[in-house]
Amino acid sequence: MPDPAIDRSIIETLRANFRARLSSAASDRDLKALTDEFLSRKSGSVTALLKHLGSLPADAKREFGQLVNTLKGDIETALADRRAALDDTRAPAGAVDVTLPARELPMGRMHPLMRVRQQVEDIFTRMGYEILEGPEVEEDYYNFEALNMPPDHPARDMQDTLYLDAPIIGGTWGAHRGALPEAQVRAATLLRTHTSAMQIRYMKTFKPPVRILVPGRVYRRDNLDLTHTPMFQQFEALVVGEGITLADLKGTLEALVHELFGADAKVRLRPSFFPYTEPSAEVDISCRACGGSGCGVCKHTGWLEILGSGMVHPAVFEAVGYDPEKVTGFAFGTGIERMAMLKYGVDDIRLFYENDIRFLEQFPL
Repeated sequence: MPDPAIDRSIIETLRANFRARLSSAASDRDLKALTDEFLSRKSGSVTALLKHLGSLPADAKREFGQLVNTLKGDIETALADRRAALDDTRAPAGAVDVTLPARELPMGRMHPLMRVRQQVEDIFTRMGYEILEGPEVEEDYYNFEALNMPPDHPARDMQDTLYLDAPIIGGTWGAHRGALPEAQVRAATLLRTHTSAMQIRYMKTFKPPVRILVPGRVYRRDNLDLTHTPMFQQFEALVVGEGITLADLKGTLEALVHELFGADAKVRLRPSFFPYTEPSAEVDISCRACGGSGCGVCKHTGWLEILGSGMVHPAVFEAVGYDPEKVTGFAFGTGIERMAMLKYGVDDIRLFYENDIRFLEQFPL
C-alpha cells in the first residue's frame, strides 16, 4: 500500500472502489463481505489506513486521521442504508407470501363403512323409504318373540345373544328360557341381535302402508376373526301394504345391487329359512372378482351371498295387530360390513375397526 503521507489519493480510490462494490450488493451476504473487506479489524482496507497514523508527522496525523475517519463513517452509513433498503423489501415476520403456491393440507376422509351406509340410505330415500333408528338395548319381546321366535325357538341359539339382566336358573339363560314364565322372558333386556326389532316397534305404532329402512349397530356373541366381530352394523328394510309380492322384493333387491355394484351385477334368490319370513330366500350376486365365471373368491360357483330376505310371516303381522288377510309385505337385511367387503374387495372385517391410516387412505375422499 502507498505511504499515506505521500499519496493521499488512496482514500478517494477506496471510496470509489467501495461505491462500485456497494452498487452491486443485493443480499446480506454481499453486505457482510463488504463490511469485512473495508472495516474488518484484522484485514479491512480502512483499518489498514488507520494503522499508518502512528508513522505520520504530528502536523499530518490530525488531517489524515480526519480524512480516514470520515471515509469510515461514510462507509458505515452507506452499509446501514443498504441494509435498511433490503429490510424494506422483505415481508414482515409472520406475513403470508400470496405469490407462493398453496400448501396441500391433509384431508380427512369418510370411513368406508359410513360411506356404504350413506349410499344405502340415499338409495332407499330416493325410493320413498323412511330412515329410522332404534334402541340398541332391546327387550326380548321385540327382538325375538314378536318376530315369531318364542322362548324355546331354536333360531334364538343361532343369534348368540348378549343378555343384560336375564333371569338365570341353574345354568345358562339359553338353556332355560322355555321353563321361565312368559312375563319374565319378555322383560329380559339384551343387546339387540338385529335391527328387525325396530320393525315391530314401528308397526305397533303406525298402520300400513309401511316403507322403512333401519340401519344401526347390532351385537352377537361372536369370536373376532376374518368375517365375524361381536359388534357390527346392519340395515334392514320393511315394506307392508296391499298387494305386495315376491316380485316387488326381487325388483327392490335388483335396484339396490345395481346401485351399489354396477348395472352388470346379477341377482339370484335361493330358498332358505328365517322364522319371521315365509317364504324366505338367501340373495346372491354374481362374483365381483370373476364376473360369474368362477374363481377362488366365490369358491368357483360364480356367486356371492349378500343378504337374507323373504315375505313377512303372517305371525309377525298378528303380533303387531295387522290383518294378514289384507296386507302382505317383504323384509330383507344384511351387514354393512359384508356389503363393504364385497364392494371394496376387503377380505378381513377387522381392518374396518383397527383405524390403520394406511388402510383408510386407500378409499376415495
